[in-house]
Amino acid sequence: MQIDERLLKEITRLVIEELSKVNNSEAKNKDRCIGYFREIGPAKKGQDIREVVIGIGPAFGESIKHTINGIEHKDVIKEIMAGIEEEGMIPRIVKIYKTSDVAFIGKEAAILSGSGIGIGIQSKGTAIIHQKDLYPLTNLELFSQAPLLTLKDYRDIGKNAARYAKGVIVKPISIRNDFMSRPKYQVKAAVMHIKETEKINKNYAPIELKLLKG
Repeated sequence: MQIDERLLKEITRLVIEELSKVNNSEAKNKDRCIGYFREIGPAKKGQDIREVVIGIGPAFGESIKHTINGIEHKDVIKEIMAGIEEEGMIPRIVKIYKTSDVAFIGKEAAILSGSGIGIGIQSKGTAIIHQKDLYPLTNLELFSQAPLLTLKDYRDIGKNAARYAKGVIVKPISIRNDFMSRPKYQVKAAVMHIKETEKINKNYAPIELKLLKG
């Protein structure tokens, strides 16, 4: 059977168009990678009561990739997620663009969380555990001594947030105090805060993210 030349050209054209669509789609997906994360889409209110949302600041893992004491952001998130999962709960990551204040980041995370419990974390490493019904400037636990926080501390923060979500008795995390850490890191903290604040965009809704492997 002889193949019509026009039909062959039309088939070829359609195949090329489909391949182009696939390539464009892959390119768009690559464009949605934000630092250590892949963008999933607009963050919605969770429905699973086992969920704990981790809210990250606008520069977290992007223009700033380490905490004030040099811990890589992806390792911080891995530990927080591990702590949540160890308690049988489900972590979800959300990027908050409209504020760089850890209290408000945590509050936004809690509002989006299916359990009503959220963790907020700034790029410099300051963290908070929040609850959706609390005022923004109140909290369940605040970890303001970012220079002293370790990976173990971040895992414990994940665990405690999960325990609050489960409604069990929670022992607050004890973080050692060092009065010299504030003057030692004061300039660096100010610079990091300025960088984070520069990334604020009040017109951007929270975005759900997935941590990339590796």
